[in-house]
Amino acid sequence: MYVTNSKRLTLAGAKKMMEAAVGRAEQAGHAIAVAIVDAGGHPILIQRMDGGRFHTVHSSTTKAVCAASNKRPTTSKGAAGQTLDMMHALGLALAAGAERWTAMEGGYPIIFDGECVGGIGVSGATWELDDQFAREAVEAIGASYRIEKI
Repeated sequence: MYVTNSKRLTLAGAKKMMEAAVGRAEQAGHAIAVAIVDAGGHPILIQRMDGGRFHTVHSSTTKAVCAASNKRPTTSKGAAGQTLDMMHALGLALAAGAERWTAMEGGYPIIFDGECVGGIGVSGATWELDDQFAREAVEAIGASYRIEKI
């Protein structure tokens, strides 16, 4: 077979995730930026809340792209899940491209039926809250952020 059927994240799904992340940030009193990308890392939605710092747009987009590419949450671990010291984390970001890989928490893949359909990145609060808001946004549409191993 030379082609396959694939799932895609809809704009409605991205909007629901955006609402969830921004709503939680408003409740917590933080001005964040949220980026939601498709499986290829292309933007679907990007939003920076009033009062959000301008650099958070780039950070959230990088987190979303990295999560979609690696099909796992963004952390200080490498693409294969190995622990990285700071030099290796910086080296990986430089090698992959500063827009494609980050060791900062707050990025999650969006998984439906074992297939990655995109990624979300949140930036602007604490790293713990960035991580929490992104994870909760994925869950808001009934998606997972883990690919189940069989």
